[in-house]
Amino acid sequence: MAAPQVLTLTEAAAARVKALIAKSDKPVEGLRVGIKTRGCSGMSYVVEYAEEKKPFEDVVEDKGVKIFVDPSALMFILGSEMDYQEGKMQSGFVFTNPNETARCGCGESFSVGG
Repeated sequence: MAAPQVLTLTEAAAARVKALIAKSDKPVEGLRVGIKTRGCSGMSYVVEYAEEKKPFEDVVEDKGVKIFVDPSALMFILGSEMDYQEGKMQSGFVFTNPNETARCGCGESFSVGG
């Protein structure tokens, strides 16, 4: 059985990544996805510009964009789908993560296993 892909992107996420890269003040190769400890459920996703690949990062190339995955986040997001959603109250990247076991009510943080 094949290992799950680290991360996949929806068309909306790829389009948003392309738009963000085009708006950047400095040259960037893609976006970096990581995890920070915070929120009521323990962890939250962090998305930032990536100027270059850092040591040990996985690089996901999907739909014409590059996503760099922080090595400390890999085991938490393996097999996730990255989407971009716009609504009346907020817009941003949304992750569908098969590893999540709980998510806080406001949707800002999640937990895995345990």
